[in-house]
Amino acid sequence: MSSILQGLGVLAVVIAVGFLLARFRVLPEGTQQILARLVFFVATPALLFRTLSGAPVGTVLSSALGVTAITTAVGAIGYLVIARVRRKSLGESVIGALASSYVNAGNLGIPLSTYLFGTAAYVAPVMMYQLIVLAPIAFVALDIAETGKRPSVLRVALQPVRNPLVLASALGVVMALGGWSLPAVVVRPIDMIAGIAVPGALIAFGMSLYGAPLPGRTGSRTELTLIAVLKMLVLPVVAYCLGQFVFQMDPVAVLAATLAAALPTAQNVFVYAIRYHVGEALAREAVLVTTILSVPELIAVVGIVHR
Repeated sequence: MSSILQGLGVLAVVIAVGFLLARFRVLPEGTQQILARLVFFVATPALLFRTLSGAPVGTVLSSALGVTAITTAVGAIGYLVIARVRRKSLGESVIGALASSYVNAGNLGIPLSTYLFGTAAYVAPVMMYQLIVLAPIAFVALDIAETGKRPSVLRVALQPVRNPLVLASALGVVMALGGWSLPAVVVRPIDMIAGIAVPGALIAFGMSLYGAPLPGRTGSRTELTLIAVLKMLVLPVVAYCLGQFVFQMDPVAVLAATLAAALPTAQNVFVYAIRYHVGEALAREAVLVTTILSVPELIAVVGIVHR
């Protein structure tokens, strides 16, 4: 229990630093957008490459990958159906679907997995699926929403290669599968850059909270409620049932899969929203609300599943 509180507490402190930087105008206007782009294009790709390249292949390509794929589909499709009924735009629908299914595997999942299980490998399948499957699909849809044009088949096929997050994740998996390693002179600068990813995303998120209205006051209360129910209730239940009864995973793996599904919406969704200039308020509020709800939920999951 203390490890969960410790992990969430660390995140809260760094977010508060970002909020204070914006509150006292320590940095010039536009810093939040610049920081978010730095995290998106440089730091997060480095972090994903290092994490996935060092993950055990058996853990990455395990039943947890199937659990992640199914639970992600439940969250994303569940939101898209409602968004379709409410006639939301494509961009807003994609951001909402990501907020309902894209978990904070990097910023919170890695430290929690390390604290609880002694390794970050349990979140590797989640990160791999999100970055190699979910993100490319979302980016294609967001590109369409941004340009208003249907991309060619070639453009869609090349989309994963054009995105630094997807490319870095794919390279990391290839390195893990081949059992290859890079020389220290190459690894050290990558590690230094990767170290910016988590605090950078959290500080940018904290800066966005200054002056922002309370959750639900931007006209997205219905969408926010739907995201909270899908992300924090439906997905953990689905993950537990799949792990326990369908894939018949061992108890530790079931607990890890359920905890992964119960993680809050990733700050990456907010970074993507800024990048494509759509759904920024919804993404920000979804991250905030699900992070708050995750505190009692993660504790409850450990208490209920790990008996």
